[in-house]
Amino acid sequence: MPDRGLAALVVDWGGVLTSDLGAAMDDWASRDQVDPASFRAVMREWLGPGADAQVALNPVHALERGELEVPHFEAALAARLRTVHGDPVAPAGLLTRMFAAFAAAPDMVGLVRRAHASGLATALLSNSWGLPYPRDGWADMFDVVVISGEVGMRKPEARIYRHTADLLAVAPSACVFVDDLAPNVAAAAAVGMVGVHHRDYATTATELEALFDRPLA
Repeated sequence: MPDRGLAALVVDWGGVLTSDLGAAMDDWASRDQVDPASFRAVMREWLGPGADAQVALNPVHALERGELEVPHFEAALAARLRTVHGDPVAPAGLLTRMFAAFAAAPDMVGLVRRAHASGLATALLSNSWGLPYPRDGWADMFDVVVISGEVGMRKPEARIYRHTADLLAVAPSACVFVDDLAPNVAAAAAVGMVGVHHRDYATTATELEALFDRPLA
């Protein structure tokens, strides 16, 4: 295989190195008896196609950049939700409850560890919702960690991808970026990275092995 000049693997956290985001949200909605329609409606408003036109007013964008504190976001989101019985949703601890079903994806974690051990530069690039990350073992996985709320940038802003490449001391074109959200992958590709849309371990592992021309699975 010809040398592609690829030297770095950049991966998302939620939905790539963890269990599926949608499944976690379904679990939370069931446990809290949240009306799924009310949650989908507010997420369409805050994350849908028109969201970028109101960046300054968007609670998700502000939370991910670290501009909005967790209790304020929880209050704003809870005010828009209702239970299946029509009751209000308690704001305190809302995000912790929402992500309670998140679990590590050991197959993808192992792949990143093997990539790092093989000599590839590795980075985590994650949009934070203000909650702590389980960072044990990260020293053996990542050369660079970029958390949106800590750097004041968020995916899919071009500058956060360039910032990550700069920290890795490589050009964006030397990076392969893996994310479960297609808009984030497209934004990475727009700055020159090779984008991989993560759907499952087997498919992602096969694609990364082909790109880096080394065993990783």
